[in-house]
Amino acid sequence: MDNSRTKLLLGEDGIKKLQKAKLAIVGCGGVGGNLAMLLIRSGVENLTLFDFDKVEMSNLNRQVQAYIDTIGMVKVVALRDYLLKINEKAKIEAVNVKINKNNLEQYIKNFDIVIDAIDIVSDKIELICYCIDKGIKIVSAMGAGNRINNPNFIIEDIYKTHDDGLAKVMRKNLKMRGIKKHDVVYCPSKPIKIEGQIGSISYFPMACACSLASYVINFIVES
Repeated sequence: MDNSRTKLLLGEDGIKKLQKAKLAIVGCGGVGGNLAMLLIRSGVENLTLFDFDKVEMSNLNRQVQAYIDTIGMVKVVALRDYLLKINEKAKIEAVNVKINKNNLEQYIKNFDIVIDAIDIVSDKIELICYCIDKGIKIVSAMGAGNRINNPNFIIEDIYKTHDDGLAKVMRKNLKMRGIKKHDVVYCPSKPIKIEGQIGSISYFPMACACSLASYVINFIVES
């Protein structure tokens, strides 16, 4: 892969750090899949993808691995195939499994940073607590649904977030678990109220992924 344009910004050492770093993305939907694409295009070459789902028609509006010909495919496999078309030398492991408290020790180890893009609150909580307890760097995505305004995502401590239903639940649960600080990417704007479902639009998950990518890349380069 040609990293010449990125090297102008990060330098040779920065590119080498990205190529050597071992990353995990847990949850490969609209946010996680787009994040994987951004990281691979930035020079990351060791990436493990975790998701238990398959590509569905409803994913076509926002998920980078969703095409007519990938409908029904295992989501992480479709994503890996897509990413290898960007950098065929990248080492991308596709793990078709639902990460939860029962398998964290088996799968979450030896990573320089873990990116949490899980939708299920209980699994997010367990992953965050596990990584913090084990000294594994982790950052989490908050809500990217039910919004159509300017996606002004920011990086913030979970306890300083507002106007995000997922973050509200997370704050309460993490406080109960004794977590005093945790970095998240969230959008400080009020969502649209939709009963019973979560609406999505193409640019919001991508915008969240962009902010996550900036966090992850800067963390690795500055480490």
